Amino acid sequence: MKKLLSVIFLSTMLFACNNEAAKKEQLENDNVKFYDNVWDVVINKGNVNFLDTAYAADVVLHTVPEIKGKDSVKAYYANYVTGFSNREFIIKEIFGKGNKVVKYWQFKGTHTGPFFGIPATGKTVDVIGCTIATVVDGKITEEQDFFDNYEFLKQIGILQ
Repeated sequence: MKKLLSVIFLSTMLFACNNEAAKKEQLENDNVKFYDNVWDVVINKGNVNFLDTAYAADVVLHTVPEIKGKDSVKAYYANYVTGFSNREFIIKEIFGKGNKVVKYWQFKGTHTGPFFGIPATGKTVDVIGCTIATVVDGKITEEQDFFDNYEFLKQIGILQ
């Protein structure tokens, strides 16, 4: 009887561990799929308003200066949509671990509109970068982008 109870107990524990691991893996996969879709809709399709549902109200974009709040971060990304035509945002690789999502990306476009107050130059850009994001309860709560701003500004003709 003790052996039977031990086997039942161990089986229950193994099932619970496997079930938790499966839930964690599913959450990571859901976060990756969600985050991948956000940037396709926002940058490639130009629908910045989609960020109203994608961001948490108190989202933080770790940049210089740091940007806080959904409306401010949405306005930040709107510059890319209004500043560039022929936009192409390509996610080269994306993966998740826990509530973190990391994407390696490429952004291409033609600077045909105002971009953070910089008048259109007609120049094309092609830059690569990486973003680390936190997703909690299906909302983006923070992001940090890493890319070569110097190269980006050279390509639009602001720096030499």
